[in-house]
Amino acid sequence: MSTTETSSKPDAQLDLRGTPCPINFVRTKLKLEQMQPDALLEVWIDAGEPVEQVPDSLRMEGYGIEKLEPESGYFVLWVRRPQAD
Repeated sequence: MSTTETSSKPDAQLDLRGTPCPINFVRTKLKLEQMQPDALLEVWIDAGEPVEQVPDSLRMEGYGIEKLEPESGYFVLWVRRPQAD
C-alpha cells in the first residue's frame, strides 16, 4: 500500500475507459446519484480530455474529489457523494 492511499475503500467502481466526454461525466454523475450520501466511487477514466474535464465538472456539481492518480494507461478518480442536507 502506498502512502498516497487513504484508509477508506470505495463503495463502488465504474470503468469508463474508452468512454468519450461528456458521456463519462454523465455516467459518473448518474452512478453517484444512485449511491448513499457520503459514499465513495472509484472511476477509471482515460488520459486527455476525460481526466481534464470530468474531475472539474464533478467539483462544480458539488462532489468531493479525494484522489486522482495515474495508473498504467488510465487514471483512477475517487469521488465522494456529499452528505444529505
